[in-house]
Amino acid sequence: MDISVIIPLYNEAESLPELAQWIERVMRENKYSYEVIFINDGSTDNSWDIIERLHDANPMMHGIKFRRNYGKSPALYCGFERAQGDVVITMDADLQDSPDEIPKLYDMIMKEDYDLVSGYKQKRYDPLSKTIPTKLFNATARLVSGIKNLHDFNCGLKAYRKEVVKSIEVYGDMHRYIPFLAKNAGYSKIGELVVHHQARKYGSSKFGISRFFHGYLDLMSLWFLSHFGYRPMHIFGLWGSLMFIIGFVSAFILGANKLYALTQCLPQRLVTESPYFYIALTMMILGTQLFLTGFLAELISRTSQERNKYNIAKEL
Repeated sequence: MDISVIIPLYNEAESLPELAQWIERVMRENKYSYEVIFINDGSTDNSWDIIERLHDANPMMHGIKFRRNYGKSPALYCGFERAQGDVVITMDADLQDSPDEIPKLYDMIMKEDYDLVSGYKQKRYDPLSKTIPTKLFNATARLVSGIKNLHDFNCGLKAYRKEVVKSIEVYGDMHRYIPFLAKNAGYSKIGELVVHHQARKYGSSKFGISRFFHGYLDLMSLWFLSHFGYRPMHIFGLWGSLMFIIGFVSAFILGANKLYALTQCLPQRLVTESPYFYIALTMMILGTQLFLTGFLAELISRTSQERNKYNIAKEL
């Protein structure tokens, strides 16, 4: 099979028939073998009824129905598990992503040998309240991930080589960072395609401003896991040891000064009256806790089934 198109959706009943017809036309004109997988993420409208009718009319139109709303990442995860096409394409169901971009995306994967291609909506039809935070978010994502050539990490229109989606795990809200996940899995040939952004035709956006705050927290989690997921002692043990040593040396100096004053019969306050004593004690306690956190994290990491799971590119 050439292409699997994965479409997560939540209350998009009005746009589904038009989107399905559009995809069918593109596939027919380019003579692709294909499947379309709609993931109904707990919609409360009649989206599932429409998906059933689309499947009856065209067996290549498939559907997955969640019992409740889980979010975009779980929807993509289930779609990736089921996808059979050599190229997997994701797009949103709101008609803001154009299926006419599919042939270009397919060629970049199959002919130009990209592992992942992300769409870039250079001209957007969104208000400034959405575009400005998006630019800040993407700038931070480029800095942290090291993927400098992507302008829009969160664009729903993406294309993947099949082995990429079978090698990564999308969970929580990590759909925003699929390029970062792919890079961490060893798929470094990541490209970008300028795509057309259409104004929303039906309904309203399902995402609020909170996604930007959640996005930054997820980015920090992903950065930490990519650098220290297999060796947590390297960060917790290092900083814990440094804090303990600094605290211990500070406490030793305070004690030495007190002992020197006593031997020289010089007036000296009690060590416990000095604020530096409590700062040193706090640093020793925090250092010990950080070191033990790293130790426990290492024990957990050693029992993980994913510890020795590596992505092998080729084998002879």
